[in-house]
Amino acid sequence: MQVSDFTYTLPPERIAQAPLPERSAARMLCLDGADASLADRHVRDLPQLLHPGDLLVFNDTRVIPARLTGHKIPSGGRVEVLLERLQGPQRALAHVRASKAPREGARLWLEEAVEAVVEGREGDLFCLRFEGGEVLEQLERHGHMPLPPYIRRQDTPEDRRRYQTVFARAPGAVAAPTAGLHFDEALLQALQERGVETASVTLHVGAGTFQPVRVQDPKDHVMHAEWVQVDAEACERVAACRARGGRVVAVGTTSVRCLETAAAGGSLAPFQGDTRLFITPGYRFRVVDALLTNFHLPESTLLMLVCAFAGREAVLSAYAHAVDQGYRFFSYGDAMFLTPCAQARGHAI
Repeated sequence: MQVSDFTYTLPPERIAQAPLPERSAARMLCLDGADASLADRHVRDLPQLLHPGDLLVFNDTRVIPARLTGHKIPSGGRVEVLLERLQGPQRALAHVRASKAPREGARLWLEEAVEAVVEGREGDLFCLRFEGGEVLEQLERHGHMPLPPYIRRQDTPEDRRRYQTVFARAPGAVAAPTAGLHFDEALLQALQERGVETASVTLHVGAGTFQPVRVQDPKDHVMHAEWVQVDAEACERVAACRARGGRVVAVGTTSVRCLETAAAGGSLAPFQGDTRLFITPGYRFRVVDALLTNFHLPESTLLMLVCAFAGREAVLSAYAHAVDQGYRFFSYGDAMFLTPCAQARGHAI
């Protein structure tokens, strides 16, 4: 298996640059992993695909306005800062772009309002201490939403609302769990009336989610770390779903990685900490029975996860269909609903 086995051709005009006016109006390509059959539907049709007693698992992370621009003090050299992870009320790890990397002790003046001090480095990331108040408060006032690099425009005030799920709760992500963006109050109400249960987990999505795999053999790829929490209540809801014969339906690959990380010991149990779980074809899923997800970048770790779930050939054929039929791709784009192929089915827990 090579990384090049997970490529496809995507015309640039298929990359969604803005959300649709209505969240649940997005199209939804349904792929049955058992026989590779396809159906073109819409996200608002999701209640028709789920059964009473099924369990939807959402990632309740909240995207923070993590992008800041400014200059070094006193040189005036331009800098761009993208927070990767909060490390306390006034500290964060961040990506810093500048013509010359700032040294320890350097001071940054950001958005004409925020002062940060470089305290050191952890690999490619810079350790920043924010002066004058808590990081989150200053970001809410002065930061910009960290739109993905393939969205070729500046963020707008509307992105504060739309690049955020309606159920976002725990601040810490610097990229949205995009499958969750399709849910609005009307769809959630329709699912409740259908008898579909819900549970929440947390994975703070990092900027590494957009990084390409730079090795040819996936086994040589070092997965970026992301913080995960699966609490006892989520585990109990999964157990109750199993007991009533329902399916566990992950909303997004981040929810998949939460659940499968928490079940890595052989049974689902509460978990809190970093995950580097890298799911590739051959992986047998312990918890997830169905998946709602957006379309993913060629040769990305997330496309490999989806291929592991529903079969590589079936997924790439579905992607070709989506391109041909004018689906909108990536964060603000359309969705897929997938059920697993035979090779992905593990021992349900």
